[in-house]
Amino acid sequence: MSTELKLRPIEPRDDAAVAAVIRTVMPEFGASGPGFAIHDPEVSGMSASYGRSGRAYWVVEDEAGRVVGGGGIAPLDGGDPTVCELRKMYFLPEARGRGVGERLLRQCLAFAREAGYRTCYLETLAGMEQAQKLYRRLGFQPLPRPMGATGHFGCDRWYAMDLRGVEPRW
Repeated sequence: MSTELKLRPIEPRDDAAVAAVIRTVMPEFGASGPGFAIHDPEVSGMSASYGRSGRAYWVVEDEAGRVVGGGGIAPLDGGDPTVCELRKMYFLPEARGRGVGERLLRQCLAFAREAGYRTCYLETLAGMEQAQKLYRRLGFQPLPRPMGATGHFGCDRWYAMDLRGVEPRW
């Protein structure tokens, strides 16, 4: 039997499972108070939120078909329309260290390019060190301050990537 985790687009039947992943993982990293994505209204209805143009969200399933992670792309709130944001990319502990984070991130970036975005932005926390290593390895550059108006004032690390392959000038 395969032990590979599967990626697939989110469906309405995944909403409760994705919300549970987000609400489990974020507190693990101290991200449960005000100013964090755990409180975004979309968390309870991710399939509807990402079913619109310029947006996409994928879930990660384990061998039993259980949702163990996910991540997506959407326009950056309060930002330039050519900028998208990597949103709500979280994995339960059993999905970590298996290469699925890189696969999902590459899927998100491919979608962002195809959708015509020029820049991909993300917000994270100092304690999410493994994620930051992945972001830097794939070409994200650290930023001195946040972009857009996400309302996630609890985040303390910001990154962006030029999706056109041009050296960024942040």
